[in-house]
Amino acid sequence: MAILKKIEGNELYLYMNGNLIYKRWLDTGQSKVFDIMAYDKYTLTSVRDLEYENNEGLLSVKAKIKLKTTEDGGRQTGFTSGYRPNHVFEYNDIGQLLQTYIGDIIFEGKPTIEPGEKREVTVRFLINQPIEKYLDKGRIWWIHEGPRQIGQAEMI
Repeated sequence: MAILKKIEGNELYLYMNGNLIYKRWLDTGQSKVFDIMAYDKYTLTSVRDLEYENNEGLLSVKAKIKLKTTEDGGRQTGFTSGYRPNHVFEYNDIGQLLQTYIGDIIFEGKPTIEPGEKREVTVRFLINQPIEKYLDKGRIWWIHEGPRQIGQAEMI
C-alpha cells in the first residue's frame, strides 16, 4: 500500500495506490473524502508507511505568535530563529495537553523574539505527523517548553 500526501497551493491531497481518496482546502478547512473505506481504514491508523511529496519533509505555515511575558510564566529570555518548541493544538477536559507536535519557528528582521513580543513568523512542522486536521486559517495553538506554556500562535 502506497499513501502519498501532497500540498499544491492551498490544497492538501491524499492518494492511496495512485487514487485520490481525500482533499482539503487549507484556507477554509473544508474537505472531501472520495473513498471513505480507504480513508478510514488506512489513513487514521498508522503513519509509518506514508510517503510524502515534500522536498524538505516540512510543512510551512504563516502564523502570528505572541510570547507570554516573564511575569505571566513565559521565558526569561527570547529565542532566535530556528527555535524548536513543542506545539499543542488540544488539551483534555482537565487542562492536560493531549499531544505535542514538532516544528521550528523561523523569522526575519530582529535576531530574537523576546518575552511579551508579537511577530509574524513561519512555522515549519515535520510532515510525518498527523497534523492536517489542525490546518485551518485562524486556528489558535499554544507554544510549549515541556509542560510550560510560553506563548500562542494563530495560523494566518
